[in-house]
Amino acid sequence: MRRVVFNQKGGVGKSTITSNLAAIAAAQGKRVLVIDLDCQGNTTRYLLGEAADEPLAGSADFFAQTLKFSVRDSDGSEFISETAWDGLHVMAASPELDELHAKLESRYKIYKLRDALLKLEKQYDEIWIDTPPALNFYTRSALIAAQGCLIPFDCDDFSRRALYGLLEAVQEIQADHAPDLHVEGIVVNQFQARASLPQRVVQELLDEGLPVLQPYLSASVKVKESHELSRPMIHLDPRHKLTQELVALYESLPG
Repeated sequence: MRRVVFNQKGGVGKSTITSNLAAIAAAQGKRVLVIDLDCQGNTTRYLLGEAADEPLAGSADFFAQTLKFSVRDSDGSEFISETAWDGLHVMAASPELDELHAKLESRYKIYKLRDALLKLEKQYDEIWIDTPPALNFYTRSALIAAQGCLIPFDCDDFSRRALYGLLEAVQEIQADHAPDLHVEGIVVNQFQARASLPQRVVQELLDEGLPVLQPYLSASVKVKESHELSRPMIHLDPRHKLTQELVALYESLPG
């Protein structure tokens, strides 16, 4: 299964959701690859910790080699790093992604990631792709390469209004480039059950028939500790309420 976590809005939890769901999959015995396409590298830092400070071959190197002539297309395996957890690998991001963007777009390399992942499917049970907060070359490449799309959602009116544009963007890419792509659901993040606004906003989504996934992910300071220590929640505190919500969310997804 190839999944992309996508939202054009920053700070909605894309990296946190990607990293934690992938870590849960690996903890359950799956072979999992996470691809970080955001030049900020939050997912890379989260999963690799201090190793992220070392020079690493990663997603920028993968895309850079697509700009060179080769008799065969790489599957990207030489740009993948192991994490501290069994079965969990990452294709790290770096600031060079930003530098490459214009060249990749002008040379129309939009299908290269999909082609590589189709080859890597033999090595992994699940592939997760974290995207930058923009509808750019890397996000389009990820959507074209994926089968399922998860959309993180903050419980406010700005996020609700932006949601319709996101869904239209996914539908357009599905129609033009990726017939296998579908929105698996909207992941409600930073949910505060006792506050009236989050409940009302989420209920509006449900009333409109949008695919809102359950359980909702609670707001918690524990996840910030998880970021600081570079330990996904399943490895930091398996019994924590948020960890259990993440596990339940993962198990609710189609296999």
